[in-house]
Amino acid sequence: MDDPRTDEALMLAYRDGDAAAFDGLYARHRASLFRYLLRQCGRREQADEMFQEIWMSVIRARSNYEVTAKFSTWLYRIAHNRLIDSYRAAGRLAEFEVDAVDDEGDPPEYPAPATEQPERQVERAQLAGRLMAAIATLPATQREAFLLAAEGGLTVEEIGNATACGFETAKSRLRYAYARLRQELEDLR
Repeated sequence: MDDPRTDEALMLAYRDGDAAAFDGLYARHRASLFRYLLRQCGRREQADEMFQEIWMSVIRARSNYEVTAKFSTWLYRIAHNRLIDSYRAAGRLAEFEVDAVDDEGDPPEYPAPATEQPERQVERAQLAGRLMAAIATLPATQREAFLLAAEGGLTVEEIGNATACGFETAKSRLRYAYARLRQELEDLR
């Protein structure tokens, strides 16, 4: 059964020694955080490594945790900083590049639910591929804003806080991302 407490209450409980509260936070945010990382860096191994480092950062920061923002904003701020460190180390800070293939050169798979008919599965796979390709063409800052909204569920204000830019800048990045995606996928309407 899901814990009815807010993320912030769970993190405060974890800070105060309730290990089960961490399990609740992890269960709520693991999938969206991993998808965000995978779509930002494009390589599963790198996303796995960052994912573990981010959760270790949460664990290390628990004793000093205070509610200053939504937990998800705080979590994605840690993720954003880890991504920036990774880009900086790889000399890619100026431009976020997405490697949209796996080690065998195949595009990543995004399977539809198994309960759907094969025709629907093929259609969904094609749409997912088009969307991923469209997301990959976004400039890095727009892609990040879009993924924080779509995968992280963050508001414009929270995106601004997570990426250390102002509200209007975050709003513009998100607006331009949506406009570019609409233009890229216009034939699907």
